[in-house]
Amino acid sequence: MTGEHDLDALLRNMKPELLGGIFVFCTIPPSEPIPAAVNPLLTFREQEGTTLVILREEAEASGLRSAFASRLITLTVHSALDAVGFLAAVTARLAEAGISVNAVSAFHHDHLFVPVERADEALKVLQEMSEAKRL
Repeated sequence: MTGEHDLDALLRNMKPELLGGIFVFCTIPPSEPIPAAVNPLLTFREQEGTTLVILREEAEASGLRSAFASRLITLTVHSALDAVGFLAAVTARLAEAGISVNAVSAFHHDHLFVPVERADEALKVLQEMSEAKRL
């Protein structure tokens, strides 16, 4: 199944969805295995260490230090991995609203980690952005 490339269609049909849970970003040394009690939503290996994005409760239970308590908004439109400008438009609009975002592209969708206290506002901004493209 091929993802959408057309920027207007992506914005019009993004259908942002706020998922449950509070996620945090943690890091472990590159040579250290992921703790067995942790079920990461996302892992990314960098030279300095492995980033884990996990539920805050898992980080606390595992004794992992964490940063950026966030909520996850999934843009449910199936975006092509090589679509041009979609995340740029979305993150620029959130930046205009003063909302920080950590964006992740996966095979089917784009995902936005936004600060816990700004999640509802971010969702509203994205819904309004999408609605404006439908008019």
